[in-house]
Amino acid sequence: MNYDFKNIEESLLKEWEEKNLFKSEEDKSKEKFYVLEMFPYPSGRIHMGHVRNYAIGDVVNRYLRMNGKNTLHPMGWDAFGMPAENAAIKSGVHPAKWTYENIDYMKKELKRLGFSYDWDREVTTCNPDYYKWNQWIFLKMYEKGIAYRKSAVVNWCPHDQTVLANEQVIDGRCWRCSTPVVQKEIPSWFLKITDYAERLLQDLKKLQGKWPSQVLTMQENWIGKSVGAEIKFKIDGLNEYLEIFTTRPDTIYGVTFMAVAPEHPILLKLIEGTPQKEEVLSFINKIKSLSTKDRNIVEEKEGVFTGRYAINPLTKEKVPIYAANYILWGYGTGAIMAVPAHDERDFEFAKKYNLPIKPVIKPINTDWDFSKSAYEGEGILINSGIFNNLHSEEAKEKIIEYLEKENLGKKSVNYRLRDWNISRQRYWGTPIPIIYCDKCGILPVPEEDLPVLLPEDVQITGEGGSPLEKHEKFVNTTCPKCGSPAKRETDTMDTFFDSSWYFLRYCDAKNDKKPFEKEKVDYWMPVDLYIGGIEHAVLHLLYSRFFTKFLKDIGLIEIDEPFEKLLTQGMVLKKWISIEKLLEIYGLDEDVELDILIEKINNEK
Repeated sequence: MNYDFKNIEESLLKEWEEKNLFKSEEDKSKEKFYVLEMFPYPSGRIHMGHVRNYAIGDVVNRYLRMNGKNTLHPMGWDAFGMPAENAAIKSGVHPAKWTYENIDYMKKELKRLGFSYDWDREVTTCNPDYYKWNQWIFLKMYEKGIAYRKSAVVNWCPHDQTVLANEQVIDGRCWRCSTPVVQKEIPSWFLKITDYAERLLQDLKKLQGKWPSQVLTMQENWIGKSVGAEIKFKIDGLNEYLEIFTTRPDTIYGVTFMAVAPEHPILLKLIEGTPQKEEVLSFINKIKSLSTKDRNIVEEKEGVFTGRYAINPLTKEKVPIYAANYILWGYGTGAIMAVPAHDERDFEFAKKYNLPIKPVIKPINTDWDFSKSAYEGEGILINSGIFNNLHSEEAKEKIIEYLEKENLGKKSVNYRLRDWNISRQRYWGTPIPIIYCDKCGILPVPEEDLPVLLPEDVQITGEGGSPLEKHEKFVNTTCPKCGSPAKRETDTMDTFFDSSWYFLRYCDAKNDKKPFEKEKVDYWMPVDLYIGGIEHAVLHLLYSRFFTKFLKDIGLIEIDEPFEKLLTQGMVLKKWISIEKLLEIYGLDEDVELDILIEKINNEK
């Protein structure tokens, strides 16, 4: 018997749609279940990776629905981002046209596959009815001091006039135009995710046994909590201190040099009036041509003496201060006390520049040749004055107590996690709702004026920065406070902002008065099963957790974790090459955008 799949399936799909078979409504008499797959970027076609992901959610939804659960199973589009802009640059097709045509095509494909979605809850992040609420949430964050503006050192492409992510810098050049990248300090908008670092870390315990252990470990490492001490080293001959953070205050007697990041603001003060000034400036310019990622993987330690010395607060010894390529501005304080006998990176640097290596920790029950390598473990203190013969763990506490008593330092907790820079000098994204007035300063756009619409009558060339900067009608506005002529912010938001709360919008997708009705979110949330790729283990999942906690703090929701259970379904790849292997081959980080990985493969295949 032949199966007339075309007519049978088309007939059933039509019947399902007419009957609105998968529509979801709040019903407190039934047990709810929210099953969600990570929504796709509308790249043009559904591929087998999508199908594998969505098939899992479809099976779960159908099974639970047939067993009497009240299920929510929505779908939408993560529709802002660079690929649409790249398409506009290459082919001249406007990002909006390219995006919406792709959505139409992909939606037809998903419907043809018969997946059990409630299409009445569809969200598209490039629609004003969605990104209006991006802007509203940003204003709430600005009001609470979570959103703020400061200058930041970024990877900058002089040709494209835009910031580049670390993954977009390949061999020191822009991935798109091959122009040498420079480090540039520009004003940017940040979200103070560091205010939530401890909660994000501690609440991982709630997810144990529900999320894959490797995802929890990756988030824990990304947050990177360290307990140690902040210590002030007086700079000889200047009324300045070099502040450092260390997890090993027990090694302070072994400091033989200090090292600072080439971007550290204090560096220019250190070299002023010294014979080393030109040499240091040359070194700074050399390092600025490297991305943060390249700095992270640098093998050869390089540096230059600044001509200045710091005074060890305990030994009172003068030690030289170097600018060094392995110290990163934005990590810790951007400066370290270098202890070559007990840190391998410092050891390599000291060997190269003939700096002293002074052991201050003696391993227990073993000998160590400090001329060959650093000993980084714990042990008994030696060459450490009044702290001799203490175990290193006890010595940490005693030394911190002494530093605090003498006002030379204090116990401190540090996190690897940095505040989130959401500014993008690009067009296809949510406009940041900020106005600049010469008289009144920086002002939020009034809520009643939202959304700040992204204009579509722009020319996208890929050159000279964001098209918004040249759109006079968009840029020029009036100050909401004094009525004087003013300017709009022309940066747009990082697209991770869009995906950090979309799962909440699904609960009340058509609401035009607020992001969502609290009662509806309280019924459906948290997501009971979230399905997606492990490549989102850190950024998307961490940002979603951060947004959820912030929205709870301002009273919009009751939950503080968005996803009850996480399923990372794996990837469908030609020849079964793993994503991890591809990233290793091409030297890319795990949070690289997929189009960059594809571009790299196509260029080198």
